Amino acid sequence: MALADYGSLAKPRVTAMVVITAGLGLYLAPTTIGGLRASLAVLGITLLVAGANALNMYLERDIDGLAARTKERPLPAGRLQPRQALIFGGVLCGVSLPCLWVGGNALTGVLGILSLVLYVAAYTPLKQISPGALVVGAIPGAAPPLMGWTAATGQLDLGGLTLFAILFLWQLPHFLAISLYRRPEYERAGYRLTVSAHGVSTAKFQIVLYLLALLPVTLLLVPLGVGHALYLVFAVPLGLLFLFVGLLGLRKEAGLRWARSLFSTSLVYLVVLMGALLLDHAITPAAPETALGHLTWEQN
Repeated sequence: MALADYGSLAKPRVTAMVVITAGLGLYLAPTTIGGLRASLAVLGITLLVAGANALNMYLERDIDGLAARTKERPLPAGRLQPRQALIFGGVLCGVSLPCLWVGGNALTGVLGILSLVLYVAAYTPLKQISPGALVVGAIPGAAPPLMGWTAATGQLDLGGLTLFAILFLWQLPHFLAISLYRRPEYERAGYRLTVSAHGVSTAKFQIVLYLLALLPVTLLLVPLGVGHALYLVFAVPLGLLFLFVGLLGLRKEAGLRWARSLFSTSLVYLVVLMGALLLDHAITPAAPETALGHLTWEQN
């Protein structure tokens, strides 16, 4: 049971998504690295996120005990002691950094440290202070594909930053939808939500604004040479569908059922969009970088 409890500290589903998005960044990058280095880089990113999740559970152990969804986690349920979670998370984060440096490079390691600090030291405590925690938390949440990209290229450029921006913007309506249908649970835990602080209408309006920004950002991958014709065929209708479901929320009668449908749509959207990117990259011959692709900040 102890091993399973330690595993749950790492939030396996979240960590699995990290592996996928980090691998996506590595795969789509215009340069390649050897299999061993790529594996070390993905391992480092995975350990970093798993460790950050464990530290998050350590800091929120009392809060988790207040919500039905989280009260059976290892710490509030008493199956693990706080010190065990703290050591576990610290060790994972400590091991992750050499992996990022060796498998990737110093830039990837620095991005990992910044993401860890933002998630643990900023986002986690800010959740009980300000609804702005959502935006802060979306930054480390969007970092894995950028870190995968920089592990391969050693530089910050528009291709990697656009992948980051897509995942960043996707998270905002995704988590706003969750907060709408789980509002009582989050409020009981003391979280400051947009819907609580500013009202349901404001939360719905923000969802639409984020979706309006997400669609053109996804299309930027085409002129950057990261996505091509096949990707475009999927990205446009997917973006319009996601936006349409978001717009349905502006109706007065749109409630919990709509919020759940938006949440489900967001998951389907991300999976299909990533799948389209992978397939498009696999069948499209490599081409020279576009002029936009040369706007980079390169690691020295």
